[in-house]
Amino acid sequence: MKNDHKNIKPSETGDGTVKFFACGLSMVIHPWNPHAPTTHLNYRYFEIMNDDDSTQTWWFGGGADLTPSYLYEEDCKLFHQNHKDALDKYGEDLYPRWKKWCDEYFLIKHRGETRGIGGIFFDDYDEQDPSICLKMVESCFDAFLPSYLPIVSRRKDMEYTEDEKKWQQLRRGRYVEFNLVYDRGTKFGLQTPGSRVESILMSLPVTASWLYDHHPEEGSREDKLLKVCQNPIEWV
Repeated sequence: MKNDHKNIKPSETGDGTVKFFACGLSMVIHPWNPHAPTTHLNYRYFEIMNDDDSTQTWWFGGGADLTPSYLYEEDCKLFHQNHKDALDKYGEDLYPRWKKWCDEYFLIKHRGETRGIGGIFFDDYDEQDPSICLKMVESCFDAFLPSYLPIVSRRKDMEYTEDEKKWQQLRRGRYVEFNLVYDRGTKFGLQTPGSRVESILMSLPVTASWLYDHHPEEGSREDKLLKVCQNPIEWV
């Protein structure tokens, strides 16, 4: 944390610890239908206190992203446009910065591909007054339902094949790989004494699968999604 917050001071007790407060809201949805995308939302607030419980430093973080098994460009554009609109009121530089951050953060490095088609992601944000930051986060919260519900509504009852269901399970395997190997929230949670492991791992799907050295057929719909995950694009 001191890499991003140089002003953090350890407790005067000399044991190197600090008092802290953290809160947040998380939501993960893994739909049954392979044409309906997985989504993840998390917004959080972190505060470090002095020995007298006064605030030493604070910041907000979080974001929302979309992880489809099959690519529907209109879904991707809707999700990104709504989150851009939510952020533009607080700075037109925010969406481009945080869209790029999302693509870089959700990169599965050992695969050379992102977890999905992105969204927004940010951390350690304290560049505006805390009351303004809170309103900005609330704006992002408000953008989520109109970003996701229309997608689910038009995808949840689509017919699908057994092969499409198998591809969904492979993509969920990638989801598991990222969350267990790279996700900062998972690492922080598991290192926190007394943490609720079930809550920390709540983002994992009920089922996922892996196939040895699997590659989709060139030009297939599966291949189209994979190419976007390997080379993120600008949706809006």
